[in-house]
Amino acid sequence: MFNYKKYYLFFSMVLLLSFSFACSEAQEIIKEVPVEVIKEVPVEVVKEVQVEVEKVVEVDKIKEVPVEVIKEVEVIKEVQVEKVVKEVLEIEKPAGKLVVYSGRKESLVGPIIEQFQSMTGIEVEVNYGTSTEIASQLMLEGDKSPADVFYAQDPGAVGSVVDMLAPLSVDILEPIPDWAKSDQGKWVGVTGRARVLVYNTDNVSPDDLPLTLNGLCDEKWKGRMGWAPTNSSFQTMVTGMRQIWGEEKTKEWIECMIANEVAVYPKNTPQVEAAGKSEIDIGLVNHYYLYKFVLDAGEGDQFKARNHHLLGGGPGSLVMVSPVAILSTSENKSNAEQFVTFMTSKIAQNYFVNNIREYPLIEGVKTHPLITPMGDIKQPDINLSELADIEGSAKLLQEAGALPK
Repeated sequence: MFNYKKYYLFFSMVLLLSFSFACSEAQEIIKEVPVEVIKEVPVEVVKEVQVEVEKVVEVDKIKEVPVEVIKEVEVIKEVQVEKVVKEVLEIEKPAGKLVVYSGRKESLVGPIIEQFQSMTGIEVEVNYGTSTEIASQLMLEGDKSPADVFYAQDPGAVGSVVDMLAPLSVDILEPIPDWAKSDQGKWVGVTGRARVLVYNTDNVSPDDLPLTLNGLCDEKWKGRMGWAPTNSSFQTMVTGMRQIWGEEKTKEWIECMIANEVAVYPKNTPQVEAAGKSEIDIGLVNHYYLYKFVLDAGEGDQFKARNHHLLGGGPGSLVMVSPVAILSTSENKSNAEQFVTFMTSKIAQNYFVNNIREYPLIEGVKTHPLITPMGDIKQPDINLSELADIEGSAKLLQEAGALPK
């Protein structure tokens, strides 16, 4: 007999196994489809779109525009710089040498001569000495002198060798006032130096001081004065006396000063110092030596000496100049002219006004407020070119007993 229960059970198991196999295949299909879609679509789109956009937008704009502009600017700068450098080199090119004979001290004029050398490139050789010594040396050397320029302390020394000097150009002469240059056009003054009485402020009132140098012969000044008869500025003043007063009156004044027991000093500075210390009450000096103590040393009102310009004028109010000239035998005349022009320029004039306290001789340069304006000085009416006979003044001082014979 056929067993239906066993057949039915067998058939059910077959169906169950077939259904399980079919389900497992369906799961594999579901797993494969979403994974492939996720991998292919988002990844490819992101890579392609972002990379291409970055290349096109950023690289094209940065490379082309700014680089060309920078190249144009650099080309312009190179042309300008090259032109300026060539001009500077032409100006600063060395221009030979210059030999200066100076009757002024190196401590006074050395710095400004060095500045001239630095600015022009001209090699400057300086021979220092007193103005009288330099003049004597020039006369001894004659037309074989190596000097190109004679820069003196006073017009007398330059006047003694005037025949050895070359005429100066109009451009050099024109800026200098007539009273401060050669009547032959052979020298010009660089600065002005006024003769004054320096007095002790504790012992002397300005009202007590004489109107002229003649007043110093009064016995009340006996043993209270000082002078420097070997000094070239003093001897130039004596030369002016001889022109204004004559030989006899000048000799009498020298003798009366000796009778009044005037103290002898080697130069101006010790007289000013002695006046400040009450060692003397009056000294005969150039105006600017006082300011070494009052201004440069910073003593101010503590220094008990001041200058006095004689109200009566005369030789005691003489304003001398420190002249400069070019030798006719100069082998470097172009450089010599540059030097003279520089010394009368505002650069050099300001140096002398601010460092030496001398008077400028060109317009537009101001002096220190403590210094008496030149316009207030009663200068004698005298031609500085006539102060050449320093030798005659030294001889007169010897005859009167102020200098040893």
